[in-house]
Amino acid sequence: MSEIAYKIEHSPAYASLIIDLQPEQKVLVEASAMAAMDTSIKMESKIKGGLIKGVGRMFAGESLFINEFRTQNQSGRLYLSPSVPGDIQHYYIENRCGLLVQSSGFVACSDRVELDTQFQGFKGFFSGESLFLLRATGRGDFWFSSYGGILEIPVEESYVVDTSYIVAFEETLNYNVEMIGGLSFKGLKTGILGGEGLVCRFSGQGRLWIQSRAIYPLLNFLNSFRPTKGGD
Repeated sequence: MSEIAYKIEHSPAYASLIIDLQPEQKVLVEASAMAAMDTSIKMESKIKGGLIKGVGRMFAGESLFINEFRTQNQSGRLYLSPSVPGDIQHYYIENRCGLLVQSSGFVACSDRVELDTQFQGFKGFFSGESLFLLRATGRGDFWFSSYGGILEIPVEESYVVDTSYIVAFEETLNYNVEMIGGLSFKGLKTGILGGEGLVCRFSGQGRLWIQSRAIYPLLNFLNSFRPTKGGD
């Protein structure tokens, strides 16, 4: 279901989003995501929701400003490319269910979608991820991106995901951050020796989306090849 015509190409490795705007239609886009557009489309940068909400989005890894693209008397095509190579997923937001997205995951949305932040508290602190999640509510189209391919998982009761692989999840799900083997000596040994650490345990009913790759293991791998000064 979508109100705005779109297609996703080059998925899942280097996905790009193509949006076809009809006359008098507009879409909100993360800053720097625009790759190309027809001259019939006009762009304006805004702090959606005011300064306080804009600063909140910065804490969630997004930009202070959001770009608004709109057409007037004729249609136009807009090409969007996220900053990180990976996949793009569409989700239609309805009033009964919001969507929580990890930092830097927002790509674009319709102008009727409200973007806010949700403080994770100690959950975010212990997970090593952002302390804030981006919260999308209202009604309309929403697109989010990942590093690597996106996998959709329907949760019926409970599910466990490594914190660095979470992309987004529906607000109907509850979650807690914990050690994969618990806090006992045996559990800590299992987590450390097994190469796993903190995980997120989801409960309830809803959908969650994970990415097929995590960027932090890649950074750790590349760090071993980093040039160092002699004697270091």
